[in-house]
Parts: sequence; structure tokens; C-alpha cells
Amino acid sequence: MKYLLDTNILLRLVESAHAQHKEASEALKTLRRQNGVFYILLQNVSEFWNVGTRPKDKNGLGLSIAQADSYLKRLERFFTVLPDTEEVYRNWRELIVNHSVSGVKVHDAKIVAAMKAHNIQNLLTFNAKDFKRYAFVKAVEPKNV
Repeated sequence: MKYLLDTNILLRLVESAHAQHKEASEALKTLRRQNGVFYILLQNVSEFWNVGTRPKDKNGLGLSIAQADSYLKRLERFFTVLPDTEEVYRNWRELIVNHSVSGVKVHDAKIVAAMKAHNIQNLLTFNAKDFKRYAFVKAVEPKNV
């Protein structure tokens, strides 16, 4: 079964001291045993880099460029990075208009647009509620795996 990983999952995987680290790790192990295949997007990677390299006092991880690069290389080894395509763009445009999406929620709409383009229905996330408006998406929180 194919799963897209939300950025919050990627961040928790690299933050071993975070309270949700174990939950994210265990969910991936369980899904992998169930033949789960995992994907990430350029959107996830750029959000990861943004939060990872942002100072801790600005709600980031405070990673250096070298540290962020090292973590990203590991993530790329374990998860397939799917490309943005013209179909992703067309899907995104349709979603933002049809669902009246505005503000920061446009980023979630881009994730859903890519999921549709790459035929992935399952999303592992700590914020399932953010994706309820999209009938196509089955958002699963790690605690429910």
C-alpha cells in the first residue's frame, strides 16, 4: 500500500527527543511490515528544510545547512521523492477553487494535488483533520496505525 508522508512525520523522525518521535517511527515500522511503500514530495522537502534550518527561537529545529543536508540525504535514501508535474498544478488549481482554499491551507492542497497525480490515497500525518475536506485522501495519524 502506498503512503505519502506529511512533513510533520519527517520532522519527528529526525527529532529523536521529540515526544512524537517514537510514535512516528513505530507507525512506519508497522506499515512497512504490512508492505507499505513511502513517498515524499518536493513540497515536503522544502517545508522540512524551512523548519529544519529555522532558528529554535522561531519554532524551528536550528539545524545548520550541513545538518539539514545530512538528514535530507537520509530521508531521500528511505523514501521516494515524487516530481511536481503539470498534472499536480492542474489538480492544485482545481482543488483551491472547488474547496475555497486560502492562506496557509494552499500547501495542504498542493500535497493532495500531488497525491491525486501520483495515485496515492493514504497520507501519514499528525494533522489528519487538515485533510478532511478532501474525500480522495485517507489521512491516517500514527497513533491509529
